[in-house]
Amino acid sequence: MNKTLLAIGAHYDDCVFGIPGILLQALRRHDRVVILNLIGDYNRWAPVAGRAQELRATSIRLALERGMEMRFLEYASMQFSVNAETARAVAEVVADVKPDVGLMLWDHDRHPDHETAAALSKLALRQPGMILGRDGVKAPRHVYAYDNGPGHTIGFEPNTFVDVTNDWLAAIEWLGQLMAFVRQRPYNPQSPDAAVNVKETLARYRGLTCGVKYAEAVWAAGAYPREIP
Repeated sequence: MNKTLLAIGAHYDDCVFGIPGILLQALRRHDRVVILNLIGDYNRWAPVAGRAQELRATSIRLALERGMEMRFLEYASMQFSVNAETARAVAEVVADVKPDVGLMLWDHDRHPDHETAAALSKLALRQPGMILGRDGVKAPRHVYAYDNGPGHTIGFEPNTFVDVTNDWLAAIEWLGQLMAFVRQRPYNPQSPDAAVNVKETLARYRGLTCGVKYAEAVWAAGAYPREIP
């Protein structure tokens, strides 16, 4: 049966950098993919000065072109914390999406936004019904944490590897197009953005770890049974 995946990040690019291959692979299985970005207010972020709404619109469009739904909450960077209001806002999305699988940021990170988003994701994905005070709210059966690259993530030790070789070109095109908008330059696959280069290095490293060309790695938050071919 088709599944629903809910991937949660702090910023517009967290999921697009962290797990694009996994999300694209899910689409090829005809699963539903929803991305939730907790930060939706970019008015004070200098790289998109005067283009904050366009950044959101571009992010949504690029996801939609690939068959995914992208949502934003209305928080600004460094202007949200773990409290009843924010937990409820994320839990409302979980209740609406009804995911079978949840993906969240790893909780030890150099960026405070990432750590706050991870804490809120853990609460909302694990106990959405308790947070909302409702019966019958579905929590995902499987939850996985993903990393955000060596410049941010601390102490990430994945226990699950996903071969994304077949989706690699589509994954870096998605990330590259998004970064091109932010940098205000045309997308040129022959001149990859620094973020694309970092992602490729990381994906090659993960691939070497598990014996494939490109891989993404996650940490399974539970002991989930897996089929052995």
